[in-house]
Amino acid sequence: MIRIIIYHSKQCNPKACTALKLKRHGLAKVFYTPRRIPRNSIVLNPLAERILTKEDRKYLRYGLVALDCSWKKIEELKGLHRGHHRVLPTLMPVNPVNYGKMGKLSTVEALAAALRILSHGEQAEELLGKFKWGPGFLEANRELLEDLE
Repeated sequence: MIRIIIYHSKQCNPKACTALKLKRHGLAKVFYTPRRIPRNSIVLNPLAERILTKEDRKYLRYGLVALDCSWKKIEELKGLHRGHHRVLPTLMPVNPVNYGKMGKLSTVEALAAALRILSHGEQAEELLGKFKWGPGFLEANRELLEDLE
């Protein structure tokens, strides 16, 4: 099992927050300060310059970090420097908030995509299984994710 860590910026509706739901199910550790990002972890950051590839697996022992913040305030993430920041390829979200808005993934979708790319598909399915719409994400992006594995 890969250690899932989420930096939560408290900018979303807690009832619809996928990060907090993962925490409630014991599938992720959530913290509220960027200083807690492990130094050598993989940080999923939509502003990063390098794309996540299977070669990044070497950093998984330090954890996989998602940044949970509002898409409207994404620019606030520019100052984060801890960890190895990676961006995901453009994928189709199926979450009810951003359905069909290419690249605007929920936290759980970003984590699941990263886990699939890094050859941890079973853990990706476990995370997505907590959401009614979750399994549809892997199906909607099956071809692209298979090409990246």
